Amino acid sequence: MKKLLILGVVSGLLAGILSFLYSKVYAHYLGLDFSSIATPAKMILASAIGGLIAAVGYFLLQRMLGLKGEAVFNLLFTILSFASILGPIATKLPLDMQSPEMFPWLVMPMHLFPALGWMTLKPLFFPNKTLA
Repeated sequence: MKKLLILGVVSGLLAGILSFLYSKVYAHYLGLDFSSIATPAKMILASAIGGLIAAVGYFLLQRMLGLKGEAVFNLLFTILSFASILGPIATKLPLDMQSPEMFPWLVMPMHLFPALGWMTLKPLFFPNKTLA
């Protein structure tokens, strides 16, 4: 379980850093700054918490489902990541803010970064044994 929690934190931090970098690129190319709403601390904290929740969920599914647990986890993580995009779509920003309709386009991809970070780093923490 300890190794899973470390994977959760590390993949969450990776996702948070990627979110921050993406926000900088977004701001640079579109000239829109939402850093007062989507702060680097919020990005990193939300991603790290998401990674820890993923680690606990993965552990529980592995215990309950055995070999099928990973496939079910990946499917659920992906579905929940896409479902979480509904939050930014429903967000109403003040109309006095520059281009409030562009805010969802900033944060929607960030909701996919924790799943991508987890699925990218998991093989480094838990390498698959090859079948000969």
